[in-house]
Amino acid sequence: MAIIKSIAVAFLAAQAASAATLRAHRQLSFAKIGGYEPNSQVTDHNAIDGDQAAFESQLAKRTEDSFDIAKQIYLEGGNSKSYAKIVLQTPLTGSIGKGAKIHGKSDNGTTITGKALDDYSSGATEIRVQYDTTDDQDTYVQCQVGALSEASLENTVGCFAANGNLKIDGTEYSYSYNPLVDNDNARTISGFSTGAMKKMYTDCPGCPYVDYEYYYNYYGAFDYANQWVLSALDGSSTNFDNGNADFSKFSLVGREEAAKKGTAYMNIFMYVIREFEDALDDCKENCIECNDDPVHAWDEGVAFYTGAMEGTDGYGDGKLLYGLADKRCVNFKTCGTRSDSVTGTSNANYDLFDWFALGQHQLLVGNCPAARITKEKIVDIMYVPLIQGTIRYAYKVDKLQGAEKEKAEGAVFAAAVLPRIHAANPDAAAKIYNSMKVGASSTDSRAVKSAFESTYRNLGITCKQVGGLWNDATDSYYQGASPCADASTKSNKGTVGIIVGSVFAGIAAIAVGGVLFMRRREIQGEPVFQTKQVDMS
Repeated sequence: MAIIKSIAVAFLAAQAASAATLRAHRQLSFAKIGGYEPNSQVTDHNAIDGDQAAFESQLAKRTEDSFDIAKQIYLEGGNSKSYAKIVLQTPLTGSIGKGAKIHGKSDNGTTITGKALDDYSSGATEIRVQYDTTDDQDTYVQCQVGALSEASLENTVGCFAANGNLKIDGTEYSYSYNPLVDNDNARTISGFSTGAMKKMYTDCPGCPYVDYEYYYNYYGAFDYANQWVLSALDGSSTNFDNGNADFSKFSLVGREEAAKKGTAYMNIFMYVIREFEDALDDCKENCIECNDDPVHAWDEGVAFYTGAMEGTDGYGDGKLLYGLADKRCVNFKTCGTRSDSVTGTSNANYDLFDWFALGQHQLLVGNCPAARITKEKIVDIMYVPLIQGTIRYAYKVDKLQGAEKEKAEGAVFAAAVLPRIHAANPDAAAKIYNSMKVGASSTDSRAVKSAFESTYRNLGITCKQVGGLWNDATDSYYQGASPCADASTKSNKGTVGIIVGSVFAGIAAIAVGGVLFMRRREIQGEPVFQTKQVDMS
């Protein structure tokens, strides 16, 4: 396996070098996301964790009023894809297209720029203007309102003034609106689920997406994640085909856990996968300069996985899937590059960010079939922290006197992964659900662990990746919670052959791409290699 790892690392280095050449050619530079270097601007997408943080801050107050505010933040957002609903005093004198530049002023006289969010016909008096975003994550947009105003968390420094003039296609129009009411958001955590049917099942080139179909087939609802979260917030019951939950059995303590983990590990989880699938849908094979849009979608997937709070190096304190992986590795001794530590970055994140970089490059050079294989590797690993979370809380409830909070956490972790388990082994999924469901009469942690382990091969993951539940106090695994043993194989020759073949195929593709790139530069009169003039003085 060391040989395999070395070859893979060498391949990634070669891929990264080629990607760097392409980025230099494009003259683009964007701030890293947890160590990943995007090839497009995704600061606005990366900020979705601001909604998650605001949502959690209201839930933590544990009052019915704060839950109502949290619900509004979930439904309306505040931090991503901000736009103003403007009423013009005089109708548009001509039609404008989506993306048309629009200029105005803030309350303090600063110029504010935006673009039309939709197409508008001549005579329109109500328009939506999306605020421009920047490459700087700290100041990506300075109008963040939506439902944040309900919690006094809004930022209106960069919003259009309540009254003034907008310049649209060279013509000025007077307008009015209410900055605290009419600044909304076109991207919300709820929307990741309510829009899933069209984006993941019916209206996409690759529809239905495999993993989303697992979840639809299990729950019988296109917006299963949205229904879970709303039921948790309201204290009501879901109405799924499988995996139902009656949140009236929980107090605000349990409902808080079910809601806040549901948004991150159900809504956002599946939308991350959707972005990677969308990138593959749009990928143009064997074309280096055709795949900016697919790469942008791929970058969006990484942004939604990570979030701005993780910073550029991944050492922040995030609220999304990146943060979950790092928390669970501490519990399962799967941190570090060797997956054998209880401190630092999770092995899952190390592996994922290698795959993220590789997939980005494969899209850039038009190697669409390879990018699809990479996507599948990514999705397999994304399930690991969800499995770890379920096993951990099964043990806490069964062996460590876990109360309502722990029961709720176990229930939502199970809900986030059960459809995938059901697709692999329906009996295993039933055993896990019966132990972890809301209101379960008892929890058998050994049965839960064993049921998960029976599906690892089908899921494309290993015992080593999942690890075992670690007890810091005794510096050993909890009794009955040690890692399972991966089945050994007689020979790695087959695997080595596949990887070596992929490596040389990839290197060949890079070489061909490099030749084509240099040829284009020659034609453009900008050769890559020029005689260096050395100053001998």
